[in-house]
Amino acid sequence: MTEGRVAQGGEEKAKDLLRAAKRALDECGNPTPTLDARLLLQEAAGVSREKLIAEPDLDIAAEAAARFRKFMDRRLQGEPVSRILGYREFYGRRFRITTDTLDPRPDTETLIEAALAFMPAGAACRIIDLGTGTGAIGVTLLAERPLATGVLTDISSAALAVARENARLHGVEARVSFSEGSWFAGIGGRFDLILSNPPYIPRAILPTLAVEVRNFDPAGALDGGPDGLEPYRRIAAGAAPFLAPGGHVIVEIGAGQAIEIEQIFLTDGFRLANRWTDLAGHVRCLGFAQA
Repeated sequence: MTEGRVAQGGEEKAKDLLRAAKRALDECGNPTPTLDARLLLQEAAGVSREKLIAEPDLDIAAEAAARFRKFMDRRLQGEPVSRILGYREFYGRRFRITTDTLDPRPDTETLIEAALAFMPAGAACRIIDLGTGTGAIGVTLLAERPLATGVLTDISSAALAVARENARLHGVEARVSFSEGSWFAGIGGRFDLILSNPPYIPRAILPTLAVEVRNFDPAGALDGGPDGLEPYRRIAAGAAPFLAPGGHVIVEIGAGQAIEIEQIFLTDGFRLANRWTDLAGHVRCLGFAQA
């Protein structure tokens, strides 16, 4: 990355660092160079967005400038900003992410909105988040609904450790338990909502995914089997004994998968209750109830 202008005492001007970073990102075809550069400088220098905007001539200490350049080197290699920062903003809250967890996407907030419609603010509700990863889904819902309780599951103990930390950070740890295992393994009781954003990428497509995805998201959080639908078969086949009367299963899906996933659940004794679209107008979530 092009060097910024060094001020007296070794400091560098924020505007110079940002200008050089934006140019380097532009040359790599980055679609959001200004935003990425600013977020990384905020983190590296420990300054707010408002301060960077209000004070373009702000002096950035040499140590912070060096840290920023290291961040930029990682970004230019395709590493997502959220992974460099170590956190992702999701539904108005900050969630820690690691190499062991999927980076929560904004589209998954569609599932949050769908679930909240079935969780009255003044009523108790029991939820389970299958394949929780960071815990973004389950923790967010518990934070939004103070009377709700939940179980978060994942096959990865490392991912569950991250989910536990996020539950603590958002003050819901007293209302959640964690279970290591595949889907419903080791789970007891019934739930008003069974939720999941499972892996749904067909295995053969994984090598063609964008660098930011294939090189940095854990493969186990992406690989949905040969056709991308294996997790939905497992959920549909196992959900009925765990669903409370009047309860719903809500799953996030990939583009173009709605009809096939609907048929999977219908075959296992469910009926389609609702579809939810994301901001781009694509069907992002499906809801099912027992037939």
